[in-house]
Amino acid sequence: MERATTAWKELQRNPAGYGYGAHEQAMEGVRAKAAAFIGCATDELVLTTCTTAGMNWIAQGLTWAAGDRVLTTDQEHPGGRVCWDYVARRHGVALDVVAIPPGENDAQAIVDRFAKAITPRTRVLSFSHLLSSTGLRMPVAELSALARRRGCLAVVDGAQATGGIAVDVKALGCHAYATSGHKWLMAPPGTGLLYLSEELGKTIDPIPLESGRAAYTASSGVCSIPSVLGLGAAVDYISAIGIAKVEAHNLALGRRLFEALRGVPKVRVVSAAPGPLASPLLTFELPAAVKSGEFHATLLQKHHIEVKVVPGNWLNGNRISTHLFNTEHDVDALVEALRSELA
Repeated sequence: MERATTAWKELQRNPAGYGYGAHEQAMEGVRAKAAAFIGCATDELVLTTCTTAGMNWIAQGLTWAAGDRVLTTDQEHPGGRVCWDYVARRHGVALDVVAIPPGENDAQAIVDRFAKAITPRTRVLSFSHLLSSTGLRMPVAELSALARRRGCLAVVDGAQATGGIAVDVKALGCHAYATSGHKWLMAPPGTGLLYLSEELGKTIDPIPLESGRAAYTASSGVCSIPSVLGLGAAVDYISAIGIAKVEAHNLALGRRLFEALRGVPKVRVVSAAPGPLASPLLTFELPAAVKSGEFHATLLQKHHIEVKVVPGNWLNGNRISTHLFNTEHDVDALVEALRSELA
């Protein structure tokens, strides 16, 4: 935010030069460092405003025919799902849904369900890197390989991953990866990244419209330059620490929380146990008599602890996100608050 605020003051001193010269070069510098951060070429990365925007640009940039199908899951965040709802209404595309019940953490079972659900008309496999509901680390590489074998596109919602765990889009093998700056990257709101593989970038139509397909890898008109420069500072900050070190810290706190919650009798952890499917997000289910929204308010007002209310269509529970600014003391304080309130 300090970088964004400084840039805002500088730009307002000479608004006629907004977006030109040094500012334009600085924006390209952000794009280059962000591309390196997620493991792609600069020309494969687009600066967006959020994950939802990136997902929408993909969905609306593809050419659809009535009867085409999109395969997704029942655990997708609405921001990553609404784009497919739109093309379904607009173009007669059918949506198929793979169920991933909270608490079922079996990567091979998920891949098998996707494989079984693919049809000859399936165009896209759309899924999250980390499920917003439970934090499950999806088998992205395996699902992307499956998509390629079956002639489909693998489109990933990475909102809950980038900045909290290491992301290498080339290793994941997906065709597209959309993410936000304001979550785990801790960048200003209104920033995001969209990776389009070189092969997809050559065929997808640009949204918003500019001059030809190159618009996807060029400037998209006037944007919030201060916010973008703030995004660059956020990438620099995490890169200086090292994303591997950040991920290790986050997972260590998650492991501590997972083990401690086993001793709290009235909660049921539905997130994956420490291991390859675990992430810095951990969700626990509450007793039916304890409403998650009210419990969230209690934790905040009485204990000054902020948790995420999991939408009720998934389960009655709360989600914890452990990041680099959290400590073991924070985890222990949460566990004690849970013991106290659920006694």
